[in-house]
Amino acid sequence: MSREPTFKQLRYFVTLAESGHYRKAAERLGITQPSLSLQIANLEEVLGLVLVERGRAGAVLTPAGREVLARAARIIGDVGTLGDMSERMRTGMAGTIRLGATATFGPYILPNVVRRLHERFPELRLYIHEGAPRRLLEDLLAGRHDLILTQLPLQSSDVTVERLFREPLKLAVARTHPLARAARVTDADLAGQTVLSLSRAFTLHGQIEALCREVGANLLQDYEGTSLDALRQMAAMDMGLAFLPALYVQSEITGRGNDVAVLTFRRDRFVRSIGLAWRATAGDEAGYRRFAEIVREVAAGDFRGLVVPEG
Repeated sequence: MSREPTFKQLRYFVTLAESGHYRKAAERLGITQPSLSLQIANLEEVLGLVLVERGRAGAVLTPAGREVLARAARIIGDVGTLGDMSERMRTGMAGTIRLGATATFGPYILPNVVRRLHERFPELRLYIHEGAPRRLLEDLLAGRHDLILTQLPLQSSDVTVERLFREPLKLAVARTHPLARAARVTDADLAGQTVLSLSRAFTLHGQIEALCREVGANLLQDYEGTSLDALRQMAAMDMGLAFLPALYVQSEITGRGNDVAVLTFRRDRFVRSIGLAWRATAGDEAGYRRFAEIVREVAAGDFRGLVVPEG
């Protein structure tokens, strides 16, 4: 027997880990359950590790199994991109790109990006998955995404980042709040105010938390929102102030309802930075930078005056 894991063994192991059950994994792979069990056993023998606990609960990974899974998923992701990378290098933007996008702005800019990509590169297939920035970065490093569109900064030296644009954060308050009719909102106006935030899985949380410390506002600790809609609804009920990204405000609030008053803070100089990132070891950097340039074009053209392109 080879003393090195085979790609088949790693692929079978990842499928088993994702399925959590030998029978389900075997069905996904189109093989018999005994064949799958044999491949997993061979992988464990090669590595000298027990990877899977076998019991009534199904296939449960051991601590060693979880470590191997992270590396195996990255290997499979890298191998899976070889064909697409070579096709894009031969013909331009073609094949398949797996894009992860932060849910706090992906829905508001990606439709325009996708339309432009399809016009220029009709052979390109783009699979989009939304998630929180922390999870997106984990999935990128594990090879489950080729690119991620997310708020910066990213805390990893293993990725290449292309800055795309800056987006102002607007202040949303209840219509009955004393600030609702303010001509402009200053730092002093926020002192002592309760401020709402998304969960810590979002980069935006850290930015809002830092602002609260700076201006003397109180970040609501017993609740962390899971979506911008949730923050907006809580602000409308006067449970606190909420900072909402400009793209969200234009799409979901402007001209569509008056449940909250939307105010400009720091003359729109309180912003978040958006970027595109890929693994530093990826071999299709030219194509990814072309992707980034298209996002900038959309930001500069379709959202002129709303966001500020960078890079």
